[in-house]
Amino acid sequence: MAPLAFTVLTTATTGSYRLGGVMMAVFVAAEMVGAVPTGRLLDRVGPARGLVVLLPLVAAGLFLLAAVASAGAPDWALLALAIPPGLVAGGLNGGFRTLLAGTVTEEELPRAVSVDAMILEGVIVGGPLLVALLATSGPAVPVLAMAVVALLAALLVPRRTVQRDPQRTVERQAIPVAACVPWLAGLFTVGLLLSTIEVGLLPLVQRLGAPDSATAIVIVVLCAASITGSALYAARGKVGDPRLFLAGFVLGGIVVSAGFGWAGLLGGVALIGLCTGPLMAVSSVNLQKLLPERRRSEGFSLAFTVQASGFGLGSLAIGVLPVWLCPLLGVLAALVSCAMLVARPRRAIGTPSVTS
Repeated sequence: MAPLAFTVLTTATTGSYRLGGVMMAVFVAAEMVGAVPTGRLLDRVGPARGLVVLLPLVAAGLFLLAAVASAGAPDWALLALAIPPGLVAGGLNGGFRTLLAGTVTEEELPRAVSVDAMILEGVIVGGPLLVALLATSGPAVPVLAMAVVALLAALLVPRRTVQRDPQRTVERQAIPVAACVPWLAGLFTVGLLLSTIEVGLLPLVQRLGAPDSATAIVIVVLCAASITGSALYAARGKVGDPRLFLAGFVLGGIVVSAGFGWAGLLGGVALIGLCTGPLMAVSSVNLQKLLPERRRSEGFSLAFTVQASGFGLGSLAIGVLPVWLCPLLGVLAALVSCAMLVARPRRAIGTPSVTS
């Protein structure tokens, strides 16, 4: 929700959608700085206890940001207020991923990780649709809704854990960063390409001569394609070749960038949506298998940092580059990720079925 929520807020309060992109970049940069330290803290105190404290802090920061923006604060103040909630929010993803592994049994874990990845992808893609609906009630409402959701999440943090095999808990195992790189690159690609579309929705439809309200059409197509892709992936019951999904990103990004009218924009967005869920699920399942149990909060926080850097770079690109050039950054990232998987397919590909 954050990319478009910030854009809506700054467009209404300052008249600049570019400030929203820069604000999102600042927020993501703060998340990246705080992700790994916060993940280490959650590994020490336990993810459940830590999340109950961190989530209300994030909510407080978002409430303050919305209030100050509504009061007509200058640009620099809005950018500064985006930093504190970003610092705290950086470790939330890693904490929830670790909590997931401790909430389900060993047999349920592959399916749970896959479902978790699909839900996260649905939130990322469906967030703009919710923002568009909430924005009809006021430009600050989407940011306030994010704060309310953070408070609700704190109330819903599960306390039940599943007992693990003691042999799996090894002190301070190293994170196999080299083995994780192909999957981290895939997550980076998702963040980069999706953010250029989400944050760049207004200029993308404006270059077609359409009114701003036409962004809703693009959002609906992206959401529908994403849901369809995730459903087909789950129904098939196999991980599949991630290079196929990356190829879809390449083709979709090129079509969106080329500007072939409405058919090109909607077709490219639909193709990207179809490939988003499967690519995130494949990356998530493989990272879950690679990360040491006692460093999962830190490891998934690192993964989040990589994906967040993609979102931040895409948001920043919208603010400083021509709109047609921004999707090509995602295309380049997809090509690099695909090259990594081609270079060592046996080590990076071939995991068992996610529904087994």
